[in-house]
Amino acid sequence: MTATAPIRVAIAEDSAILRDGLVKLLGDRGFSVIAAVGDGPSLTAAIRQELPDVVVCDIRMPPTFTDEGLRTAIALRQEYPTLGILLFSQYVETRYAAELLAGGSAGIGYLLKDRVADVSEFVDALTRVSAGGTALDPEVVTQLLGASRRSDSLDQLTPRERDVLKLMAEGRTNGAIASALVVSEGAVEKHIANIFFKLNLTTSSTDHRRVLAVLRYLEG
Repeated sequence: MTATAPIRVAIAEDSAILRDGLVKLLGDRGFSVIAAVGDGPSLTAAIRQELPDVVVCDIRMPPTFTDEGLRTAIALRQEYPTLGILLFSQYVETRYAAELLAGGSAGIGYLLKDRVADVSEFVDALTRVSAGGTALDPEVVTQLLGASRRSDSLDQLTPRERDVLKLMAEGRTNGAIASALVVSEGAVEKHIANIFFKLNLTTSSTDHRRVLAVLRYLEG
């Protein structure tokens, strides 16, 4: 049996202590860290030299400590559309986060450092993003929604359908949504079908419609 190749990760974090901690944490869990840098230009250079599967990127980095990391992530995503991006920050930056998600939520994650309860949660999110999934902290979703207007089509959703769509935006599977709402997986599937219909997402594949529904929810 052929061994599975390790997930290749690049880290951009200006705090040397946290950066070294992430390198050790991921190395101990079988990831291959190909670069660990402290600013956006160094991250871009490292990725152009050896493209990883996924990037873990802080938002506020030198020189101004405002949004350099996030703007670097957007530029990298445009240059490398299949590159997974996991933003890992203390802050929610709604303007550029919405721009990053506008290109498609597949392979995008946004976790808040203070809200990651345990290491396995972070590792699971990173693994999911590297495979093209989505991992959004609920607080990020809430603030992104607060920064955007809801469209008429979103207003057609029932409260339970909104609950399902919010959990979809967090990157949950149907099974995980069912557990969170204490309903059957079949009930979740019916809610999702209704969401697709009400948002006029009836002509694409299920996976593609799921991404479009999440984007509509975040941008509506």
